Amino acid sequence: MPRSTGSPNFAVYRTVGEAAEFLGVSRATLRNWDRSGKLKARRHPKNGYRIYLHGDLESLLLSADFPTLAEDKRAPQVSWDSIGE
Repeated sequence: MPRSTGSPNFAVYRTVGEAAEFLGVSRATLRNWDRSGKLKARRHPKNGYRIYLHGDLESLLLSADFPTLAEDKRAPQVSWDSIGE
């Protein structure tokens, strides 16, 4: 039986930038959600940076609360068709 080394599989984690892009929000929004407890970040054992479990990001994206969370933090969408010359 193989022994576990206890080291995490970093392939299932995303950096702040990767997680923000995946969710369509800013990096600052992710940090705010971490501080408020809406999304749990882990810390990289070597550098202490925030990292996010990909499964947690997917769960948040599919949750009923995500549209409400994301609407408040996204930049307003502009339709260039409605803007005159």
